[in-house]
Amino acid sequence: MRVFNNSEEVASAAGTELGVSEWIAISQDRIDLFAEATGDHQWIHVDPEKAANGPFGKTIAHGYLTLSLLPFFGAHVFAFAGEGARVNYGINKVRFVSPVLVDSKLRARIELIEVTDIPKGQRAILRYTIEIDGVDKPACVAESVVLLLAS
Repeated sequence: MRVFNNSEEVASAAGTELGVSEWIAISQDRIDLFAEATGDHQWIHVDPEKAANGPFGKTIAHGYLTLSLLPFFGAHVFAFAGEGARVNYGINKVRFVSPVLVDSKLRARIELIEVTDIPKGQRAILRYTIEIDGVDKPACVAESVVLLLAS
């Protein structure tokens, strides 16, 4: 786990890889819970029998389920020490490159690609490349924008 103790450490890490998370399993239960939380019950996610005859041969995770794991992955790779608030500011780019088949394992490779000083702290852009165990192309590549606000 990489810990940033101050804004100078954050700024000096711009352009570097912060690390790679542990693997997390994507079970049908996780997919079903996400469907319940979002109301997205498309058969390709929640109907294993129908999905067996679909384009991927089994159910797949929602793209937004994969995207929603960014905070989980980040918490296992890096931390910002101190009392300041961390606020999601948005997403610059998101691409869902490969489908995440049920029972796949995912992990994230995280890079701090840019740090900019702002009036109340810093704006950091982090690139998450969500890898699928045993698959050449990533599940998702996303640039997350986070505000690191001074206390």
